[in-house]
Amino acid sequence: MRLSFITLLALSGVYANAADPLAFDDPKPQRYELTARASELDSRVKAHPGIGFLIDDAKGKPADIQQATVDTSVKPRGKMVIWLMGYNTGLFERLNSYGLHAIRPHYANRWFSLVCKEKPIGPECRGNVRLEAATGEDFSDDVDIPKPDGMMERSHQMVKWLAKENPEGKWDYFLTADGKGLRWEDIIVSGASHGSTTAARFAKHVKVSRVVALCGPRDNYQTWQSLPSKTPANRIFGFSHVLDGGWTADHYCRSWEMMGLHQYGRIVNVDKTPFPYENTRRLITDFDVDGNTNRAHSSVQPGGSAGKDADGNFIHEDVWRYLYTHPVDEIGEGVPADDDCLKDQKQ
Repeated sequence: MRLSFITLLALSGVYANAADPLAFDDPKPQRYELTARASELDSRVKAHPGIGFLIDDAKGKPADIQQATVDTSVKPRGKMVIWLMGYNTGLFERLNSYGLHAIRPHYANRWFSLVCKEKPIGPECRGNVRLEAATGEDFSDDVDIPKPDGMMERSHQMVKWLAKENPEGKWDYFLTADGKGLRWEDIIVSGASHGSTTAARFAKHVKVSRVVALCGPRDNYQTWQSLPSKTPANRIFGFSHVLDGGWTADHYCRSWEMMGLHQYGRIVNVDKTPFPYENTRRLITDFDVDGNTNRAHSSVQPGGSAGKDADGNFIHEDVWRYLYTHPVDEIGEGVPADDDCLKDQKQ
């Protein structure tokens, strides 16, 4: 078969931009870091001080700053991470090095100690608040978070701004054709602790590309983990330290099993099993944290608590790459639920 000159050029990569709408065309490829206040991107934004959701803090400093990063020198994967916790420079640098876009929207994540405090707690109380904080829709009687203040719309408004502010980053790829929303099936929702739990709850409601839950999900007295899910369970990845209180109290193993992750592999210790960790969705570490449970909790993301080798290098680089980029269709061998993991927890 004879190929045309144009076809040959396309195959050789010369016309890659014409064939790939996401391919970067940046005259000065680089890593971009951008920030913007949610209140400046959307005039509808409001503060909700009752749940610690502010525009300015007590000292008058901006409390609604949002971050976004992309590296146009790296081939894009066509996936964007929405991080539901405090900005983590080390994590975002790695996400960009994998070819991922990443943003951190300002959303209601301080309500946890303020509502759903009754005992016994309602089995859907926290789950409903999480879903309202994420969507801006009325799922809970305990909070009133309108659409402009939910994670979905704040992320949407930020990506719209990024598409204009940083065209080199091709952020418009993640907008729907009509521009009225985000293409969620190309979005990875991720977080640590409280943020990972909200990410998992949101993924029950909206089909996303993947969930990465670092030190989570938790919500040990809630039942949302067993609800039908728009996001298939093979797209959900969890990573925690065995000395984390959420692990020792069976919170993580409970959530992982209720969400069906045991169907895709056994719990794998990443310090004893090499990459790709038997293609499992349930990963743990037991590296030495000097018995410090607080350090254990924050040790599974890049930062001061993470494990390092004798040369000062992070020991879980392969794990982080696996969590965010491992093909979701490559799965481990399913195992039965663990009878030693207490699922029926009572206050």
